[in-house]
Amino acid sequence: MVKTPFDRRLIPPLENGDRLTRYEFERRYDNMSQLKRAELIEGVVYMAAALRFKSHGQPHASLLTWLGNYTVATPGTALGDAPTVRLDMDNEPQPDAVLLIESQCGGRSRLSEDDYIEGAPELVVEIAASSVSIDLGDKKRAYRRNGIPEYIVWQVFDRQVDWFYLQEGEYISLPIDADGTIRSRVFPGLWLAVDDLIAGNMVRVLAVLQAGLAAAEHDAFVKQLSTVGD
Repeated sequence: MVKTPFDRRLIPPLENGDRLTRYEFERRYDNMSQLKRAELIEGVVYMAAALRFKSHGQPHASLLTWLGNYTVATPGTALGDAPTVRLDMDNEPQPDAVLLIESQCGGRSRLSEDDYIEGAPELVVEIAASSVSIDLGDKKRAYRRNGIPEYIVWQVFDRQVDWFYLQEGEYISLPIDADGTIRSRVFPGLWLAVDDLIAGNMVRVLAVLQAGLAAAEHDAFVKQLSTVGD
């Protein structure tokens, strides 16, 4: 059989450490139907190892529960579970979670015709177990340079949650209030009881979130989102 340039068998597989353009990364990724997760960070391919339950799966589910409750109460926002994000020509990450403002409500990112996020969503979240050096290194720099306003990194083994806010081109850590709560500056009412999240006390995490959702600032935010584009 004469092979043509379109023969999928001629496309090289993705390998950890490959240095590729975003277009070549996508071409190889699309050809590997069995591959569930791979990222391009600063032009380098990273492929995730098998994900363990306590160090990744369970924390991931807890954050999605927290963010999902916020999204349900905040029309005009959308939550994504490990979506691919086309940031720039050297970066196509797959964050553990993305919370964004929908484009028709004034959001910074949009969905492409082939259903990928393009641009900088308002909040990205990473569960950092074995990936701490990447999440707080090259990935953090890529997120900052592309103007992602807020970035959460849960360092599972260190029992630490860092919530960064972009201010004057640099990421600064959002303060933990006296009551142990971090409050988003981009998503009013998105409140996080940090120690309770780390301890797995989701009843308390959701109770603090409900207090944020009942605050006047959240009500004003919902009204603002509903009027954009009218």
